[in-house]
Amino acid sequence: MEFNPAGRAESGSTCVNKIELAAKVSERTGLTRAHSLEVVESIFSSADGAGIIVSELDADRSVSIAGFGKFETRRRSSREGRNPATGESIQIAAKRVVAFKPAKGLKDRFES
Repeated sequence: MEFNPAGRAESGSTCVNKIELAAKVSERTGLTRAHSLEVVESIFSSADGAGIIVSELDADRSVSIAGFGKFETRRRSSREGRNPATGESIQIAAKRVVAFKPAKGLKDRFES
């Protein structure tokens, strides 16, 4: 059984984390792992809105990556719901949510 840079077993893992993603970037680009992690963090970090994707979404702009997909925010209006424990009617507040729409090529790859 092989182990990846984060110390997890390769065979049973179904999710790639930022450290593993940075290791793959490092392998493909020749960048150091530290520099690759810095690049990955600068794009994907959600801590304090520091990542590029999060800061663009915060500014109400979408992020479109050709051949991959589009990140955007959508507004959900307020609505009436039910408390499942009591059955009583409750008001669910309006909110903004993050959505991802895969590009056609990516979507087609997994739908066949």
